[in-house]
Amino acid sequence: MLISEFSRRSGVSIPTIKYYVRQGLLEPGRAMTAKRFEYGERHMRRLRLVRALIGVRGLSVRAARDVVETVFQHRGDIHEMLGLVLGAHRETAAVESAGAAEPAAPAAGDQEAAAEVTALLERIGWRVGENSPAREALAHALSTLRSLGAEADWRTLMPYAELAQRTAALDLDGLRGVDDPLERAERAVLLTLMLEPALLALRRLAQEGESARRLSAARESEPARQHAA
Repeated sequence: MLISEFSRRSGVSIPTIKYYVRQGLLEPGRAMTAKRFEYGERHMRRLRLVRALIGVRGLSVRAARDVVETVFQHRGDIHEMLGLVLGAHRETAAVESAGAAEPAAPAAGDQEAAAEVTALLERIGWRVGENSPAREALAHALSTLRSLGAEADWRTLMPYAELAQRTAALDLDGLRGVDDPLERAERAVLLTLMLEPALLALRRLAQEGESARRLSAARESEPARQHAA
């Protein structure tokens, strides 16, 4: 299809498509003449992925480009692809938030929390790289909880880790039987980046629902307690 048809079918304006091509987010179309280019279904699928990363997930153009380049350069091994996707997004976000400033040295609390994270990983049996971005993020979150007076260590995290284990199994099951490299790359991004807001929303909904259930149960038991008294 020509770029006009590509724009109409995708719902993305022609200037935006050209901008994505210039920024390396989208591969150029096949040249038919000096000014006419042809686009195919693979362009359409990649454009949907880019729009999801930028429009839905809120990544910057730079971060989205890093993620897209990662998944299309490492299409074979699922384990490696997931790690690279998470690492590209995490590192790019850190650079953008820090600007030109030098990275701060880890605080003592973060170092203590890192030891707790190591203890958690050992007890639950997860094989995770020493430089995993998620490992660092968990240690920082644990350190923050402690600084606010919460009693947080690997034992308090264990029930949550067990729930996360079940979620991870569902995630990886979603990649089974996918032979096409592009589709596998798309699913890897969906599982690692796009699903996170949905999981957070589900947790908040569950908290609200559980709170309402407990409140209702307390109100129903109140007349019985008054009658007994």
